[in-house]
Amino acid sequence: MEKKLNDLIDKALSRRQFLAGAGTTAAAALVVGCNSSTTTPSPTPTPTPTPLDLPDNDILNFALNLEYLEAEFYLYAATGSGLSTADALAGAGTTIVPANLVAVPWTSPVQAQFAAELAQTELDHVRYLQGAITANTGTPVARPAIDLTFFASLATAAGITTPFNPFADPNSFLVGAFTFEDVGVTAYAGGGPALISNILLSGVAGLQAAEAYHAAAVRTQIAGGAANTGDATFLNWANDISALRATLGGGNETALSLSSIVAADPTNALGFARTTDQVLHIVYGKAGGAGLSKGGFFPNGLNGTITTTAS
Repeated sequence: MEKKLNDLIDKALSRRQFLAGAGTTAAAALVVGCNSSTTTPSPTPTPTPTPLDLPDNDILNFALNLEYLEAEFYLYAATGSGLSTADALAGAGTTIVPANLVAVPWTSPVQAQFAAELAQTELDHVRYLQGAITANTGTPVARPAIDLTFFASLATAAGITTPFNPFADPNSFLVGAFTFEDVGVTAYAGGGPALISNILLSGVAGLQAAEAYHAAAVRTQIAGGAANTGDATFLNWANDISALRATLGGGNETALSLSSIVAADPTNALGFARTTDQVLHIVYGKAGGAGLSKGGFFPNGLNGTITTTAS
């Protein structure tokens, strides 16, 4: 096992560097002019993820679980409805949403269009991964049970005293999007290098780039809103959640400010990466320790092989 992991590490090094750079480049495209030298260092040293000793389809199914979560959030925010039965696949779990949810009450066509674009993109990611797994002679997992009401508990744990509902208004929606997008970028950077297939690696690099564009757009709008209105409430909420993510998921965070938008390592300006354990701790909403297999946004856990923390 040790030899196999070492071989994977050697093979993955150049891929990891490429994927990290892809995420940073994509984010920078939306924030030209931001000075990354002002980026706040991560609370803990950025770890070098150990490539997963797992088949490619297991890694893709792990990503598919996360894309189901994002797609459900954005679809409900944009339209008031979630994934279709066909897209959720047979045996899908239930998605729990706040009571009386219709859709976010958008105050401008631009806001509504942005949410609709994110929803369509994440839906496309779900379909892409399902197709890639099938084409790789695998079986894509169905949507697991998802709890979108967990945002409120997560916000409380982050120290936000005002009841938080990401569907309440456009600014709260952005904070909800912020909760997911940086995690998606770091998850692809951490898991992608373990893929053996160059074809699948190329696809995952594209997925990571799209998630980085999303993250950059969301981070820019939150910071821009604070600058334009003089009200830093939602920016502070985002940073509260960022600090909690750092505690749950091994650091790898950049505090958001008017001069610090790009989420990247402050020394080399490379996008962060997270291990599957770190990602699971974030989405399950509980720090440290092996054996964590459910909770938070996934009340019954993820579907597939990568479902339980080892550390």
